[in-house]
Amino acid sequence: MRIGIEAQRIFRPKKHGMDIVILEVLKQLQHLQSADEFFVYAQPDSDTKTLTNGHNINLQMAGPASYPVWEQKVLPASVKKDKVKLLHCTSNTAPVTVKVPLVVTIHDIIYLEKWMIREGSWYQRFGNLYRRWNVPKIADRAEMIITVSDYERERIIDGLHIKPERVRTIYNACGTHFTPERDSVKLKAFKEKMKLPDRFILFLGNTDPKKNLPNVIRALGIIHSKGKLDFKLVMPDFGRDGLLNILKQQHNEHLVDHIMLTGYIPNNELPDLYRLAEIFLYPSLRESFGIPILEAMACGTPVITSNTSAMPEVAGKDALLVDPLKAEQIAETILQLLNNDTLRKNTVAYGIQRAASFSWSKTAKEVVDVYHTLS
Repeated sequence: MRIGIEAQRIFRPKKHGMDIVILEVLKQLQHLQSADEFFVYAQPDSDTKTLTNGHNINLQMAGPASYPVWEQKVLPASVKKDKVKLLHCTSNTAPVTVKVPLVVTIHDIIYLEKWMIREGSWYQRFGNLYRRWNVPKIADRAEMIITVSDYERERIIDGLHIKPERVRTIYNACGTHFTPERDSVKLKAFKEKMKLPDRFILFLGNTDPKKNLPNVIRALGIIHSKGKLDFKLVMPDFGRDGLLNILKQQHNEHLVDHIMLTGYIPNNELPDLYRLAEIFLYPSLRESFGIPILEAMACGTPVITSNTSAMPEVAGKDALLVDPLKAEQIAETILQLLNNDTLRKNTVAYGIQRAASFSWSKTAKEVVDVYHTLS
């Protein structure tokens, strides 16, 4: 069967969650023994080595255009030209007029929740506005909706009034380069290159409000007030102006010297960052999955994450879970993990085992099973 797969942003240099997911799935599709032909639709960008044509994979570069224009105009025209029999849109949204059967991966419907309406940057608010217009329309007409956790599946069924049999959970995973193996020479070189401190906690904070940076800063302040802040908080992918604004709002300006901003770090360099960290902190307010939880676990880094939404489902029953709204609890769990060697060893061992139970190969096979169910 000739199958179209939307992968609009896989060639952009700064990839994030949804880009990583479809890229990993496409890599696995190249190894499947299948008679299917996969036509992958993407916009041209600078990271040209991300994916190449291969077994069953035909890259179709279309664009450039803005995201909505590309999706609503360019993509349907390409699908028609290539005579694909089914289209899988992988990033929450899809063209509303495409004429072939449609599969949509809806990673989450956070943007439909009231608390998100006025949150985030103007770019994020525009994206949420587009999704609020698009997702209910395409959810109604999609043959199948894929989502990434049972938690999010229930949100989609309830929030979009979809019949349960039309929504399938297919878990994400983490890349095979996330391992606990430590090359001391390589780690030292990476540490020097990034100018990382000797002791730090890692927090992947970006401007998305759900990442819960204000409460992370409050927790840091509580640890400082106890005289126990003998480490730094390392934060990739966050701007200095945004950080200073939060510190000023909280009257926590004195913490600025305890926080290091690294800028964006490519996915292939993240394993060494995880391995060097004392703790990976992921106390989000809301996640539909949380791939970084598995990445850190796979690297042998102890993880603290939230007891809400999909995070317990991903992290598992023996993970260290906190209430993301309680900065005191976040601070106390950090201190426990830093000062209890037994807790640390048990958390590391559990995390490595937990991460190994997910794989992109399994994800890809289940996605193809959806295609064949509809053919």
